[in-house]
Amino acid sequence: MKKLSTLALFAALAGFGVSPVLAQSTTTTTAPAPKPAVTHTAKSIECSKEADTKGLHGKARKKFRSACKHGKTDSMAPASGGSDKD
Repeated sequence: MKKLSTLALFAALAGFGVSPVLAQSTTTTTAPAPKPAVTHTAKSIECSKEADTKGLHGKARKKFRSACKHGKTDSMAPASGGSDKD
């Protein structure tokens, strides 16, 4: 049944003088617009460098940088990032 409806569609398109190849959409893709340059504040860069020296990665780094940028770095986790269990 599906084959019959497909053939009927092609016949209808041919009757209008449109070939099945031309009936397909011919959208062109354009390159996305470039992202605007991000300017980082001196405080943000400083906090990133401090996180690098502490060896922080992932969620711990994100949490540290957020606290650092807001001036709340006093109560941050130790540089190892691990637990203090012995």
